[in-house]
Amino acid sequence: MSYSKEDIMRIAKEENVRFIRLQFTDLLGTIKNVEIPVSQLEKALDNKMMFDGSSIEGYVRIEESDMYLYPDLETWVIFPWVTEGRVGRLICDVYMPDGTPFEGCPRGILKRALKEAEELGYTAMNVGPEPEFFLFKTDEKGNPTMELNDQGGYFDLAPTDLGENCRREIVLQLEEMGFEIEASHHEVAPGQHEIDFKYAKAIKAADQIQTFKLAVKTIARHHGLHATFMPKPLYGVSGSGMHCNQSLFKGKVNAFVDENDSIGLSKDARHYMAGILKHARAYAAITNPTVNSYKRLVPGYEAPCYVAWSSSNRSPMVRIPASRGLSTRIEVRNPDPSANPYLALAVMLKAGLDGIKNELPLAAPIDRNIYIMTEEELIEEGIPSLPANLKESLDEMLRSELVADALGEHALTHFYELKAIEWDMFRTQVHQWERDQYISLY
Repeated sequence: MSYSKEDIMRIAKEENVRFIRLQFTDLLGTIKNVEIPVSQLEKALDNKMMFDGSSIEGYVRIEESDMYLYPDLETWVIFPWVTEGRVGRLICDVYMPDGTPFEGCPRGILKRALKEAEELGYTAMNVGPEPEFFLFKTDEKGNPTMELNDQGGYFDLAPTDLGENCRREIVLQLEEMGFEIEASHHEVAPGQHEIDFKYAKAIKAADQIQTFKLAVKTIARHHGLHATFMPKPLYGVSGSGMHCNQSLFKGKVNAFVDENDSIGLSKDARHYMAGILKHARAYAAITNPTVNSYKRLVPGYEAPCYVAWSSSNRSPMVRIPASRGLSTRIEVRNPDPSANPYLALAVMLKAGLDGIKNELPLAAPIDRNIYIMTEEELIEEGIPSLPANLKESLDEMLRSELVADALGEHALTHFYELKAIEWDMFRTQVHQWERDQYISLY
């Protein structure tokens, strides 16, 4: 919905809202917020709320720490799970004291990429995200255990799917917050779930992903459960992805549609897809940003670890869903829900636009199961793999002019520094698997 400053002030009073959360996202994709009493709402709506940017991952140094939060009025919502002392929420862009946008604000980075699309004649990037999650039981202190809430499988229902009540409440609460829920179901792995919501323009879609994560975690806790968007919490079962369905529009026309094409895709769609595939290894550090992300991207668990496309096959990285007309889109399957959604959408959009601008040729589709192809067959077909680990993906990212241009120097430098530390901590840690394997053997 579209709200004015006066609308928000009136609704806050009518609904007895007592606190306002001014939310924003750090470079790693973690939701941050400054909570203010409703008496300060007008000040916030006038873009006068300040915070210490030096305390936020990937933001600024202590000597330049003052930053401002500019609320996006369209993101106004009242959290339905707080009934007493109600809490309202506004998602904010981050600005410098001189009134210029902060170059390291993830939301601003996506806006810059969308500006380039607009300059090329595209009025919207529509995104339909599919973030998956696991539900684990908690202990008596409320801490997560490794005990799953159920042993259900794909599309199972109660009593096998014991997460059904929790998932149903999540759906109801999301609908109360304005989400249009299309489906909810148990996923392939035990304890794994998916709730699909309607596509939206890119900024709103990224905002919705962040709101979705917050709602899922909050409501799961009310059920004595812990929800995690960790890509691969368990060995031997499927991990959690965040497939991103995407298309470009010119006004009300889907620029990816060509009814005369053999599979209904326009030249724009094919070039866009060629760009997505060309730069896949370069932006993997953004779409798959954790050490754990690469435990999911292995053959055999429906995760796309090969850089290829198909109109039917689910083993390549990019798939073309069957819907046509306004719903014609490409589905990029490698991102996972640990990604910062603003950055992930920005780098994918930039990659796709590079394909369009340079009219990159699209390789032939791979319509056979890539997982059972030999190394020789993969080479013969020209099918590269995504990076095998975070270090490899970071090295690829640093070599990419496209990712550098998408993120900007500030975000690229700070993101790399944070992730290099993460990789080094993992690399030097002694893990339980090593002790199990070696402590008696040697």
